[in-house]
Amino acid sequence: MPYKLEGRLLEVCNCNIACPCWLGEDPDFGECYSAEGYHIDSGVVDGVDVSGLTVGVVSYIPGNILAGNHRVVLVVDERASSAQEEALLNVWTGKLGGLVAEVAQLWAEVASVERAPIKFDVDKGQGRLEIGSGIEAELAPYRHEGTGEPTKWIDTPFSTIPGNPAYVAKASLYRNNTPKLGIDLRLEGHNAIQGHFRFEA
Repeated sequence: MPYKLEGRLLEVCNCNIACPCWLGEDPDFGECYSAEGYHIDSGVVDGVDVSGLTVGVVSYIPGNILAGNHRVVLVVDERASSAQEEALLNVWTGKLGGLVAEVAQLWAEVASVERAPIKFDVDKGQGRLEIGSGIEAELAPYRHEGTGEPTKWIDTPFSTIPGNPAYVAKASLYRNNTPKLGIDLRLEGHNAIQGHFRFEA
């Protein structure tokens, strides 16, 4: 088994609430600018323990998400050793197959691979994501008025955590300055996603 990873996702983009990309529709504004943080609570890749580390994926999506041609910047947690960095990049670039490779196959270009501090925190549903100095977001899920349970998406046409449920959320703040992808924005009240993942291959 090349890898087994369990963890949590925080994702934000410039689409309006309930991102159409997850439904296989075109992004609200024609193009999508997203940032994702995958925090690995426990995980092993080819015998390398990567528990406690976070991978950031910053994406420029030029149209319908299923059409591919995404340009991405991959950011590896600065706390990773060289062996851990190599292991994580092998997973997220699709070299080791599995569910993660299903997303990576939509990428036309990895514009940059970087190391940076990544802050990933979820407390009682309130999430905060920081990737380097250029990206920060505050987000929280929608909840059922009666039960308080987060609003859940299951089996959507597209997912950044394939095979796993996701929670529809809202970002009170989303700032993204990634010059390599031509992104410079600051938004309030736009789309966000939270979720748990279990990836194996």
